[in-house]
Order: sequence, then structure tokens, then C-alpha cells
Amino acid sequence: MVILLGMIWVVPLLPALGFVVNGLFGTRFLTKKAVAWIACSAVLLSFLLSLGAILALNGVEGLAPTPGLAVDHNAHRVTLSLYTWMPMGRSETGENLSVDWSYSLDPLSAVMLLVVTGVGFLIHVYSVGYMEHEPGPAYARFFAYLNLFMAMMLTLVLGASLPVVFVGWEGVGLCSYLLIGFYYDRMFDEKAKMTCADAGRKAFIVNRIGDVGFILGMLLLFAATGTLDIQGILGKVGGLETGVCTLAALLL
Repeated sequence: MVILLGMIWVVPLLPALGFVVNGLFGTRFLTKKAVAWIACSAVLLSFLLSLGAILALNGVEGLAPTPGLAVDHNAHRVTLSLYTWMPMGRSETGENLSVDWSYSLDPLSAVMLLVVTGVGFLIHVYSVGYMEHEPGPAYARFFAYLNLFMAMMLTLVLGASLPVVFVGWEGVGLCSYLLIGFYYDRMFDEKAKMTCADAGRKAFIVNRIGDVGFILGMLLLFAATGTLDIQGILGKVGGLETGVCTLAALLL
């Protein structure tokens, strides 16, 4: 059980590896069948590992914390810290401030994990036939983008702190741009004279507006609570003014 919960970091890593392999080698050295197998297998393995970790989460009541793995029995949550990502010195009270690259699994993220990996796998399988007419390089490029999208979405779902979630959010925005503009030389809207590349850029710009709100929301919560850890923020939210909570929620 501890092994499965300690391996939740592999869930986003698998599609990320699929992106690297298909992105580097798929356009020149791999057949379309091999590209499809790599892309689909990465997501399927993520789904199976997610399922195993969620089943292990049901027995979290009897699980003791281990180095790097924090357990909250009341919230039915485990948090896996991989390494210190951003050391930020000390606070006025002498407390060490840092942001860890960490993932959190609780009932809410468990549901989203199954939705993302399950539906994502079906999308990959459907895309195998849907993109069959494409030449090999374009075929590999599409599945590399799709795998990267999965990796970033899983990072967003599992992130235990707002900066990690922000990385996932940025990655999803980038992949939206890449996938919307995949047929960059084709028309997206004949009436508006908009190409797919134009549509991709439009989506990218709209996402950047969301970035501003996200960053301002993070700064506001950090100023109010002294932490960017999601569970740390939730633990202090009861002492915040209603206006601060409302503004932070609207920004995020």
C-alpha cells in the first residue's frame, strides 16, 4: 500500500516520457503503430497506477507517515514531497519558507485522477484511428502533444501547492495552443478568415489573462497566510477576512 501511494509521482511521469520518446524519435525512427502503442500504453499505465493508488488510499487509516510521505487521517489524504523546489529563506518568525515539488492524493483528486486518465486513454485510442490518414511525422507530433497534455493535466490535478498547480496550468495552456493550431496551414473559420494557427494564438492569449489572475491570487494568499501549500492555506482560511477569501477565489 505504501509503495503504491509513494509512486503517485509516476502517474504524470509516464505520459511525459511518452511525449519525450515520440517527440524525439517518433518523427524519424518509429512507425505509426509504435507511436500509437507508446502513447496509449503510457496513459493506460497511468490509469492502472492511479487505480491502485486510490484503492490503497482506502486503507490510509492504518498508514503511518514515512520520510517524504505525509498522512492526514482525518482528511483521508497523503502528500508526497519529492524535493525542495524553491527555498525562500526565513520568515519574520524564523520559520523556513520553501516550496516543495509535491503531489497530494485525497478523495477529490482521486476522482479527477480517474476521470483524466480514464477519459484520456479513450481519447488516445480514438485518435489512433482518427489520425490514421496523417503522415508519420505529423502523427508522432500529434501524439507527443497529446501525451504532454496528459502529463500537464495530471500535474495540475495532483499538485499539492499552488506553484505546482500553476506549472500544470501553464502546461495545459501550452498544449491547448499546440493542439488547436496543429493544422497550422489550414483555415479554422472561413468566414472570419482565421487559420488554425490564429485560433491557437487566440487561445494562448486568453490563457495568459488567466495567468495574471492566478499569480495575483497566489500572491494574495501568500501575503495572508504565509504559505503556498494548499493544505496550509486551507488550515488558515478560517482566520481570514471574508473579502480576502472572496477576492482570492475570484482571482484563482
